[in-house]
Amino acid sequence: MTKIGIIGIGMLGNAVGLHLLKSGFDLTVYNRTKEKTNELKNNGAKVVDSPKKVAENSELIIIVVKDADGVKEVSFGKNGIIEGKHEGLTVADMSTINPVESKNISKKFLEHKIIKLDIPVMGGPNVAITGELVLMASGDKKTFNRFRNVFEKIANKIFFLEGEGTAHLVKLAMNLQITMLALALSEGITLVRSANVDPKIFLDILNSTYFKTGMSENKAYKMIQEEFDATFTLANLKKDISTITDTAKSFGIKLPMIKKAEEIYKEAVKKGFGDIDYTGILAYIKKNNSQHNK
Repeated sequence: MTKIGIIGIGMLGNAVGLHLLKSGFDLTVYNRTKEKTNELKNNGAKVVDSPKKVAENSELIIIVVKDADGVKEVSFGKNGIIEGKHEGLTVADMSTINPVESKNISKKFLEHKIIKLDIPVMGGPNVAITGELVLMASGDKKTFNRFRNVFEKIANKIFFLEGEGTAHLVKLAMNLQITMLALALSEGITLVRSANVDPKIFLDILNSTYFKTGMSENKAYKMIQEEFDATFTLANLKKDISTITDTAKSFGIKLPMIKKAEEIYKEAVKKGFGDIDYTGILAYIKKNNSQHNK
């Protein structure tokens, strides 16, 4: 079995790791906050104290960190991946980052004779734990096929996209959809509530039409019950929204709606809603309205 390393043990990294262990893979992990690796350690993972040691023990390293700066730090910083390089080592970046940054990182890895793949995913820890993520991949196809058995364990749907950075670009476009859907549902719920209409009726009608989504059929019912247990935090989505606006700027295009959404999510984080689920933007809108109506 392929020796795998994971760097970045947040909710997603932990769930992916647990599923890979259950599938019989040898797993080595690193996280800056070591306590977050305890569940993986208890299930058979080897915990090490640097990305360098992950590299020394792995054929394939999966990076799942916050942003491009984090990817560069674990890759090229002190005791980084490149210090533990060996023949055949491959890096697969599951983080959500700017595709321009991704291309630059790939070039720097190639200077050290390491191939990097892009493998961002759709789906949270609740589906990662059972290997049912949707995976978008880009980079060298031959290298991707070498590790296809691993990726097919992680995801039940895989889309290979030509060109370095392309998978990260499409991932950002997907998170743009998530942002808009969460806002649209939140404002629809807020609007019907303002007239004392049960928001469940609104959702039932919405879900009987062409305009229904997975979010409206599932998460929205938790939203109206004010259940915002995080599978993907509001602060993390805000970070991705800022990456979307930065990427749009680098391509010389204007995306007015996501720019407005960035302002809304930024204010929600500032007001203390960052640690709840991203659909908790409804709670921010509710609080904002209650303050205006005083």
